[in-house]
Amino acid sequence: MGRLAAYAGLFVCGAVVGVAGALVQGGFFPAGLLLALVGAAGVFYGGARAVGTKAGAVAPAAGWLVAVMLLTATRPEGDFLFGADLGSYGFLLGGMAVAVMCATLGQRPQPGAPAARLGK
Repeated sequence: MGRLAAYAGLFVCGAVVGVAGALVQGGFFPAGLLLALVGAAGVFYGGARAVGTKAGAVAPAAGWLVAVMLLTATRPEGDFLFGADLGSYGFLLGGMAVAVMCATLGQRPQPGAPAARLGK
């Protein structure tokens, strides 16, 4: 039950980072794009480390993807959040690439017993 709640919380964190990144990358183009991607990488990698599984990176990545895909849709009034420019495409593709990298990173080896020599 606790792990499921952690995944749900990570999903919401990913969605919040997706919305915030969508706003920041368009407002401050070069630095905002970098900040948005670093923030996404932080929540993806942090989720994997906090939970200890690769699903910990997938949960916020799924929330990020859902939020960003909902923001790419145009409204009937013609309003949209993402323009057809380099920053928007960099955020969309870069965020997906960062999510895949964080989800496929190898886990740290578990600490084992101290090395012992035979015959001691």
